[in-house]
Amino acid sequence: MNSWKTTRFEIDLGQPRVMGIVNVAPDSFSDGGEHADTAAALRHCEQLLKDGAHILDIGGESTRPGSAAVPLGVELARVVPLVREAVKLGVPISVDTYKPEVMAAVLDAGADIINDIWGLRRAGEAGGPSALDVVRGHPACGVCLMHMHRDPQTMQVAPMDGDVVPQVLHFLEQAGQTLQAQGVQKNRIVLDPGVGFGKTVAQNFALLARQAELLQAGYPLLLGWSRKSSIGAALQGDAAEPPPPAARVTGSVAAALMAVERGAAIVRVHDVRETVQALQVLAAVRAAGERPGA
Repeated sequence: MNSWKTTRFEIDLGQPRVMGIVNVAPDSFSDGGEHADTAAALRHCEQLLKDGAHILDIGGESTRPGSAAVPLGVELARVVPLVREAVKLGVPISVDTYKPEVMAAVLDAGADIINDIWGLRRAGEAGGPSALDVVRGHPACGVCLMHMHRDPQTMQVAPMDGDVVPQVLHFLEQAGQTLQAQGVQKNRIVLDPGVGFGKTVAQNFALLARQAELLQAGYPLLLGWSRKSSIGAALQGDAAEPPPPAARVTGSVAAALMAVERGAAIVRVHDVRETVQALQVLAAVRAAGERPGA
């Protein structure tokens, strides 16, 4: 499948796409508080586009391990005003949320994609529509279904057991099939194996090493390695502590590049400019390989 159908755009996946992260949560693990008001966040959106982002992913709640859930009203106040402005920038706008009420509000505001760590498994508050109901009822939005073991409060307290790859593949296959059975076309769906969401460091890297197996589900893959703790663990070496998130840029770019080489269609990153440059080099190598004797 070479495209991703979203509300306003059909995104060409013939070339890898870079999704720039826009956090408006003050406690995000990497850049919390840097873009905490609408004006600052919009400036960040504009900078990411200058750096080469193809998609913007807006989030108003941190889902780092151990993070507390944000009240519905707070998340709406953080996200909806920014979405209303960001949709004027002329690129696909994704919203990272698991709350059905937020999904409905941002889709009404013009968002193109719902990026859900819960894979549309959440019910609405007070008997309202579920996440699945909201997406099913929207005529065209794109959706990213992610695998998460347990929940953000407990996922790293008791991570997954055993061989992670077939378990993640089974979950993602079932999630995609469930959504299609509800009338959502396959070309609206991409899958995310959920690096760092209830997996050990070794399991996360197994997902990268064996990423080709996840392509068996038959959907485009979105990978989010950017500045994750597994990158920090790989970079720690003999140091007493892993490097902080802002010092994991090179490792993050390396992981994104390897994810694309192994078939990822979209990489979700903080460091857009550096990732885009790495992918430009990969594109040049691939192009040279297609021209024998060049």
